[in-house]
Amino acid sequence: MKRILGWAIVIAVSWLAQACFTFRVTTKDASIPEEAKTVSVQYFQNMARIVEPTLSQQITDNFKDYIQANARQVILVNGAADLDFEGTITGYDIKPVSITSEEQAAQNRFTLTLKVKYTCLVKEGMDFEASFSRYEDFGSSQNFEDVKAEMTERILKLLIEDIYNKAFVNW
Repeated sequence: MKRILGWAIVIAVSWLAQACFTFRVTTKDASIPEEAKTVSVQYFQNMARIVEPTLSQQITDNFKDYIQANARQVILVNGAADLDFEGTITGYDIKPVSITSEEQAAQNRFTLTLKVKYTCLVKEGMDFEASFSRYEDFGSSQNFEDVKAEMTERILKLLIEDIYNKAFVNW
């Protein structure tokens, strides 16, 4: 009898633990509508005051690559798609952020700003139009041309993650 009672307690505790501590595994694709089969990324036009010649293509290509790596349930296409991203580069700025006593910049801030329009043709209420901005500071002793490529790559990675999360992860 003690044995049966012992097993009953173990089963009851297991059942209660399962009920109290359930968890759900989600993926980056969690909010992509199931009806969506295709996604497109239009060329990001550069409308910033300072135009970096290769930046538009770099953003477009990096965003397409990110979607292909993370949104496996949809196929990337050119032209019309169930999910569509359009964007413009609205800011490419370098500004001083801290000034020394000699009135010279001690640090500069490199900022990239993108305006993105997301259209979802398969589910209402998911469309948005928003600006995304990220920056990185660098010392005034550094030549911007020497650090530009690395900083641009890091900032773009963050911006693309922000856009993807806004569209598909509902943050």
